[in-house]
Amino acid sequence: MVRYDVSLIGDLDLHLMGEGTHDRLYEKMGAHPLQGGTYFAVWAPSAREVAVIGDWNGWAGDPLRPRAGSGVWEGFIPGVGTGAIYKYRVSPAAGAAAEKTDPLGFAQEVPPMTASVVTDLAYAWGDQAWMAGRARANALSAPWTVYEVHLGSWMRVPEEGDRPLTYRELAPKLADYAVDMGFTHVELLPVMEHPFYGSWGYQLTGYFAPTSRYGSPQDFMALIDHLHQRGLGVILDWVPSHFARDGHGLGLFDGTHLYEHADPRQGEHPDWGSYIFNFGRHEVSAFLLSSARFWLDRYHADGLRVDAIASMLYLDYSRPAGAWIPNAYGGRENLEAIAYLRRFNEDAYRDGPGVQTVAEDSTAWPGVSRPTYTGGLGFGMKWDMGWMHDTLAYLARDPVHRKHHHRQLTFRGLYAFSENFMLPLSHDEVVHGKGSLLGKMAGDMWQKRANLRLLFGWQHAQPGKKLVFMGGEFGQGREWSHERSLDWHLLADPGHDGVRRWVRDLNRLYRDTPWLGATDFQPAAVDWIAMDDADQSVVAFLRWGPDDAALLFVFNFTPIPRQNYRVGVPHAGPWAERLNSDAAVYGGSGQGNLGGVEAAPIPWHGRPLSLSLTLPPLGAVVLGRP
Repeated sequence: MVRYDVSLIGDLDLHLMGEGTHDRLYEKMGAHPLQGGTYFAVWAPSAREVAVIGDWNGWAGDPLRPRAGSGVWEGFIPGVGTGAIYKYRVSPAAGAAAEKTDPLGFAQEVPPMTASVVTDLAYAWGDQAWMAGRARANALSAPWTVYEVHLGSWMRVPEEGDRPLTYRELAPKLADYAVDMGFTHVELLPVMEHPFYGSWGYQLTGYFAPTSRYGSPQDFMALIDHLHQRGLGVILDWVPSHFARDGHGLGLFDGTHLYEHADPRQGEHPDWGSYIFNFGRHEVSAFLLSSARFWLDRYHADGLRVDAIASMLYLDYSRPAGAWIPNAYGGRENLEAIAYLRRFNEDAYRDGPGVQTVAEDSTAWPGVSRPTYTGGLGFGMKWDMGWMHDTLAYLARDPVHRKHHHRQLTFRGLYAFSENFMLPLSHDEVVHGKGSLLGKMAGDMWQKRANLRLLFGWQHAQPGKKLVFMGGEFGQGREWSHERSLDWHLLADPGHDGVRRWVRDLNRLYRDTPWLGATDFQPAAVDWIAMDDADQSVVAFLRWGPDDAALLFVFNFTPIPRQNYRVGVPHAGPWAERLNSDAAVYGGSGQGNLGGVEAAPIPWHGRPLSLSLTLPPLGAVVLGRP
């Protein structure tokens, strides 16, 4: 018999949920194993009846009881423990009942099965040292070189039917590789449960459940725990913008448009065929706030990268005239979503020491990464999509034409400090027929690899944090597919391994020169020297550190070596060549500056001294004072 005298929900919880400010609903709702049974609670305000159906009752149903006008149905079912499989049978005011996955369930069956699993989230964490010091590692002044990973296709086991690695199998392999490569953080494409594997996790049904494809919640905790113990931060992709339409999910949950807008002009996404959250409904806001807090709290995530911000900010996003509803003032801004994003960021930074939030936003919305008290959205960082598009378009051009498009390289200098930018070379650029990063580069294979090394050098030299999607770092030739492993065999080829070595050494230079990360968002730390030499497609600039420390970055975007190319510098004495993308160890032709150059008293570029450099073909060189 169901008992109704057990409840985790107090009047204050109902009040906070009703005003949209409750950010720990996961402590109160869902399925919670207690002594002698499990307590269930679900929000379904328009339902006529709600019952829990599961493997213990032959899927016949144990009825829940409504909680006095709150829309919450609850009950304690004796004898139900961890591992029990269940759904909610939700009977609407009229029509047939639907079987629904628990919106706040902590685990689900392995897809294509769709039931929730009663789960105890107890886990003995071993990352206390990381958590105590992560505020330094995750600070905006710290180096961020992020390795973006899709867990199901990073590495597989061909001897066992090409199955993906489990969370626990991934832990040491991914940590070893990322640490060796000099990455500081790993960003995971959404791990929240999703019915369609081909969505890569961007169409969710489980906002509180890691996908069971790779193991249990504790297995996923073990992965994060291991990465932390190896000194790696973990960023999770998180998708509050839209959700999957699958019948067992959130859509029409109680027979009404509960989580989504009823009007398709607001509630259905025209590009992705998914539902859009009704951010103006307070309980939905509390649900999403709680999901974000859940991953930061229970899984020790160091940050959330929020997907598709543009689709949240604008009511007319990807909609023709007449297919959207203006806001109360007649504008196209989604005022409810904006309010939600601000509250989400305020909560994240208030309650999560060392946490960062990152916006994937392709618009010119002002102040995305500025505090809410100044009118901003409150994110810590924003992806610089413009830099990515401009740079890839430039490097796809035949070098003979690049001088006519020099502004694609230098335009970023006009806005580079308008936000706290992260420079992404992400999964979005290597899917849907776009080809691989290597495939986008102009020229024959040697030139493609040289151009790819140029791309990574340009990324790491720029002010801003860095992100590279898996496979790009060693020049994978095939477009990424979620259905297969990366082409790790390519590392036997010195050309591909050379690209990998170059990325590793760039990461290490950036990580081991702390003031580079510390000045990523400081305009005074960047000093353009040669930015208008379009005819020779050369760019040079300084990055300044404390006590007059400096690194000089010089790029030759043509396959023509430039001998005796003069660059003005501020300091006398020797300048050591710290890195050279054309070195033989990276697969280059070996042209360079023989370890360094002495500054000569020849004024140039408005500086009192200058260096006479050899600029290798399609090469990047980094020089600094010893």
